[in-house]
Amino acid sequence: MDREKLNVVILKNEHFEDHLLWIKACEEFKDAIDYRLVDLTLNNWLEEIQKAPFDVLLAKPGAFTSSFKELYDERIHVLSSSLGYEIFPSPMEVFIYENKRYLSFWLKANAIPHPQTFVSYYESESISFLASTAYPVVAKTNIGASGSGVTILKNKLEAEDYVRRVFSGKGAAKRTGPDLKKGKLVQRFLNLMKSPSRIRKKWSQYQSLAKDKQTTFVILQEFIPHEFEWRVVRIGDSFFAHKKLLKNDKASGSLLKNYDAPPLALFDFAKSITDKHALYSQALDVFESDRGYLVNEMQCIFGQSDPYQMLVGDEPGRYVFTQDGWKFEPGDFNGNESYNLRIAHLLSSRK
Repeated sequence: MDREKLNVVILKNEHFEDHLLWIKACEEFKDAIDYRLVDLTLNNWLEEIQKAPFDVLLAKPGAFTSSFKELYDERIHVLSSSLGYEIFPSPMEVFIYENKRYLSFWLKANAIPHPQTFVSYYESESISFLASTAYPVVAKTNIGASGSGVTILKNKLEAEDYVRRVFSGKGAAKRTGPDLKKGKLVQRFLNLMKSPSRIRKKWSQYQSLAKDKQTTFVILQEFIPHEFEWRVVRIGDSFFAHKKLLKNDKASGSLLKNYDAPPLALFDFAKSITDKHALYSQALDVFESDRGYLVNEMQCIFGQSDPYQMLVGDEPGRYVFTQDGWKFEPGDFNGNESYNLRIAHLLSSRK
């Protein structure tokens, strides 16, 4: 490998194609980056990482099953805390990603405004909580992207039934098959049919999801009335925002967007959090409420259905913070689902 280049190791998760956008981004910057791939879920993960010199580990935590999420987090913790390796996105960004239970603890501990969240491993404690809470209340599974695992419980009877179902061993419901909301179903099906091995891998993934039932704890969140939530993205020094609109009472996973110009106060809010905790690959889903901005979700890796994350006056671009305040810069900054921007940030941060 060329030692003048940045040498990175892409840390694959259990999903057979979840790392491909990292590879594509590294190929886009092949004059500045050499990369290799290591499966962090295999037994020889550490030997494979250490068999050649590297500068940075590129993380892509899984968002599919709790067992593999825990495995990925544990090994990231060892790589960062015990061995001192540089990891991007940062270990903290990995830990709060697709772990709604941990995220609620972290938000509370850091006094970051968020909807009140109740987490309990006891059925009796949960039933007592339901007797005094306001309705509707939002039930969430710990893992579940794009709105999967989110249930709006409209009254006490529905909520008690949900809690008893979880602790009885039946588990909290979440989507286990294809995400129909992504559209292009015929094209996706035809692409899948071209590869028998890919079909087998997809089927195995759906089987794992079906078995991954949350049966030992509940996450119940205050319902915040809203017609949209803001998606605020920070990658390096680039900021973007758009509105995620409701569909069936949920904004997450609706794929319905509005590109109104975001208020600069929203960027102030996101910058204060990400600056303090050094989060440079982050999407915050934010409610507007009578208590001000409230963080609903945080993800270091996130989906992108449009080629841009923000429009201002019908022009794609980004905001950057300068000595004169926020400045809009038009341009195409979100190619390859923003992975190229992550690599560009990584390279610029090392100059």
